[in-house]
Amino acid sequence: MARIRSAKTCRTPNSQAWARYSRRKPKKNYIKALPHTSLLVFKMGKEDPNYDVKLALVPEQEVQLRSNALEAARQVANKYLEANILNSYFFRVLVFPHNVIREHKMAAGAGADRVSRGMSEAFGTPVSVAARIKKGQPIFLLEGSNSNKKHLLEAFRRASRKLSGTYKIRAA
Repeated sequence: MARIRSAKTCRTPNSQAWARYSRRKPKKNYIKALPHTSLLVFKMGKEDPNYDVKLALVPEQEVQLRSNALEAARQVANKYLEANILNSYFFRVLVFPHNVIREHKMAAGAGADRVSRGMSEAFGTPVSVAARIKKGQPIFLLEGSNSNKKHLLEAFRRASRKLSGTYKIRAA
């Protein structure tokens, strides 16, 4: 499914959060059909309590990240780590995309005024899900040995390129 709008239209968390979805009480829902999330894997690598380096990727401002952006960052970091330090790291995704992004699709072109309903009933349909992240809240956690620290830093640098906003790497 292709994205209609670019992610820059919804990367700042300035609107109302819509995350209420219940299977038990469907009449109480704000969202009737929940969009699927692209982010499915949250733990990668090998867990080991003897790792001596723990790093976290932290945003420098509030940001809202779509699930497909988080999945792209996870994949690029994990692929780099698997190629360079196989089974010598543990990588975790710490956020989950709960917030539903809505889009009010408008018809464009000739005769659009007869087809479109304009701004009446402009609540929008659920398009994708996103995670609202506060300033200083860790997104990814990476553990490894001190000898592989340069690979851990490079994996986070590559992952931050896939996400909107500015990020810093801090010891967890």
